[in-house]
Amino acid sequence: MTTSKPELAFTGLAEQAAMLATGATTSVELTRLALEKAEASQPTLNAFKSLRAEEALREAEEADRRLAAGETAPLLGVPTAIKDDLDVTGMPTAFGCEGDFSVATTDSPPVTALREAGAVLIGKTNTPELGQWPFTEGPAFGATRNPWDTERTPGGSSGGAAAAIASGVIAAALGSDGAGSIRIPAAWTDLVGIKPQRGRVPTERELFHGLTVVGPLARTVADAALLLDVAAGTGTAFQSAARREPGRMRIGLSTRIPFTATKTRLDPHAHAAVVRLAERFAELGHEIVEIEPDYRLIGLTFLPRSLVGVRDWSRRVPDQARLDPRTRANARQGSALAGPALRLARATEPLLQRQIGSVFGRVDVVLTPTTATPPPRIGTFDKLSGWQTDQAMIAACPYAWPWNVLGWPGVNVPAGLSPEGLPLGGQLLGPSHAEERLISLAAQLEEVERWQDRKPETGW
Repeated sequence: MTTSKPELAFTGLAEQAAMLATGATTSVELTRLALEKAEASQPTLNAFKSLRAEEALREAEEADRRLAAGETAPLLGVPTAIKDDLDVTGMPTAFGCEGDFSVATTDSPPVTALREAGAVLIGKTNTPELGQWPFTEGPAFGATRNPWDTERTPGGSSGGAAAAIASGVIAAALGSDGAGSIRIPAAWTDLVGIKPQRGRVPTERELFHGLTVVGPLARTVADAALLLDVAAGTGTAFQSAARREPGRMRIGLSTRIPFTATKTRLDPHAHAAVVRLAERFAELGHEIVEIEPDYRLIGLTFLPRSLVGVRDWSRRVPDQARLDPRTRANARQGSALAGPALRLARATEPLLQRQIGSVFGRVDVVLTPTTATPPPRIGTFDKLSGWQTDQAMIAACPYAWPWNVLGWPGVNVPAGLSPEGLPLGGQLLGPSHAEERLISLAAQLEEVERWQDRKPETGW
């Protein structure tokens, strides 16, 4: 029995690997289909910064030879993609910026891990300038659009990856998360997104002074777990967690927005979506309690790390005059905060972990909205000043960033669609090194929610 192209496009990462291993399809067929869909959707979705069609097809041919010879590897012959903040040999890493960037001479460690697992890299996905914003738009590449409604953003900063997966171009991809940059686009495109424990996925350097980690986006928990195992070198630990019953847990429902000094409000539809998830968990036998983590003024420690990170990255840009004025302003602020303020922010982290982590003496997992609103329209953030942009993006996405300060794991799970048909998400947040707990819980929810059966109506 053959699988039609539309059906093949929405098969999962693990399913594609299994089909390749049994000879039900070939890597060349899967890769060619992914490239065709990427090219067909690019004028509308604009998910990719660059495609590597010739190289990917050569890699696919080699994967087919290896498969025919009986070789095995977790992702041998499976097409995937990389966000454009990770180095791929022979390609520039522009991180959403304009300019003539030199090509990378080595792969980033997560890219090396994908290659060693046999994955075929079809290209690099779009991201806003230096990953600063929860929308994937900029003068370097235009606007990346949401497959669920092309007038809306897929979120950011891993927005290109999210758009590519949600539209069926690829089954999963690696993104990065420094303030929700995996979880936010996952929420707004109906995907699973895992922000792992800091240090779980090796990188060549600490990213944004410990805020940013690399992790997977996928349509299913099992696929996200597989990609995380590959990137982290953890064997099958997370895949096993996705197959394991979580046991009865005490889940803390929290909807209060951490203090941000800006005007924020939880959209009623986003509130209803996360409450519905809590009710679903209760039906599965878990205890739900209303609880609020002790965030206090955690935001004061986020800003130095974030802004100094922008300054550091902006120094790698060939022509800083071509950066968005908001980026240049953030970089200047980062220079001012690079001394005592940054050192104090890092030194305060253990105190914050104890303060906020005290919630896990009362619950096993915290459930919050991933975003405060459905995905905004394309252009919402155009022509705003830096302060206006900060206000607008915090109003839309005030929930994700505290876990980046702590360095602890979080998982976005789809929470259904708004009355307008726009995806919403809830995030499961855990203490240090709690990925397996969160993955098991998310997989149990997926069995009854069946979000993987939903697909946007696309013409690609």
